[in-house]
Amino acid sequence: MSDTVFDWLDAHAEDRRKAGLARQLRPRTPDNGVLDLAGNDYLGLARDKRVTGAAAAAALRWGAGSTGSRLVTGSTELHAELEFELARFCGTQAALVFSSGFAANLGAVTALSGRNCSIVTDSAIHASLIDGCRLSRAEIAVVGHKDPVAAERALATRRTERAVVVTDTVFSVDGDLAPLPDLIAACRAHNAALIADDAHGLGVLGDGGRGAVHAAGLAGAPDVVTTITLSKSLGAQGGAVLGPRRVIRHLVDNARSFIFDTGLAPSSAAAALTALSILKEEPDRAERVRTVAIDLANRLRAAGLHASEPEAAVVSVRAPSPEAALRWSDDCRAAGIWVGCFRPPSVPDQISRLRLTARADLTESDITRAVQVITDHAPR
Repeated sequence: MSDTVFDWLDAHAEDRRKAGLARQLRPRTPDNGVLDLAGNDYLGLARDKRVTGAAAAAALRWGAGSTGSRLVTGSTELHAELEFELARFCGTQAALVFSSGFAANLGAVTALSGRNCSIVTDSAIHASLIDGCRLSRAEIAVVGHKDPVAAERALATRRTERAVVVTDTVFSVDGDLAPLPDLIAACRAHNAALIADDAHGLGVLGDGGRGAVHAAGLAGAPDVVTTITLSKSLGAQGGAVLGPRRVIRHLVDNARSFIFDTGLAPSSAAAALTALSILKEEPDRAERVRTVAIDLANRLRAAGLHASEPEAAVVSVRAPSPEAALRWSDDCRAAGIWVGCFRPPSVPDQISRLRLTARADLTESDITRAVQVITDHAPR
């Protein structure tokens, strides 16, 4: 009977296929001639020769990998420099680099909550934050999307001594902004901390791209912890947690996704450092991303499509069904435009859509071409 133990997977896969929810890996070539509006390279730095050159030089000097966890052999001078520069740029006391943004969110949420804590979350938070909440063993209250009144009510009626509010700053599906000023007011009224995932805000929002937390005037606040990824605006790999020094010290001692994970590769640390220095020198890249996103959305709406109002770099365009969204994205890719396709369970509202990401290096002709292709292949 051993050959039947996973038979249930076949039925599960068939159900997903019929529902238009089957997923497929699509390996890409280095130069495929397709215009990328699906990735998260917001500042256009992933292929910048300064960034790739720094990564290559670091790999030659330090090796291909970090060789161990950060607490053993996995911390290099590059990691320490990156943490210092991230904290200084974002206006926090300290930073801690993880191997990914996912690991940073897991570490922050689990280490800063626990059994004697309540977590209040937005219903549309990223999967990494959801998994952190599930692993935390805390009491969890999920409130409506961007509903600070409901968040305050949950804080006021909690049964635990400690509490943490968890939110994205820019929600990854539609690119809308969390009401950070109202959320921090609710936190402070009920002695709670705020953990804000600024993965889609860093490099796009705030003064010179310092992020949504900085733009909200909360950078360096003693009750705010920010998580970021290095794989979007900085075009590299990895993640980090930014906040008060005592929070960072606590994570070093208690965050399992930091303690037991191999450290970020030195090449990725060097790439992120160089990308950060470019952002400092060329802060207009952040404004350009926002301009491109607004332009894309306006043109798509003018063509009769249901496009979101972008508040950062993400534009979503609704589709009538999962099957239609998948077919639409496939047709766009065949026509030379690569767009994201978001379907359940990746979307909390169960509405399928194309997800487009603006980039600072997109030209006027790129935008015109993209809008034309997306419009021509829209479901009728």
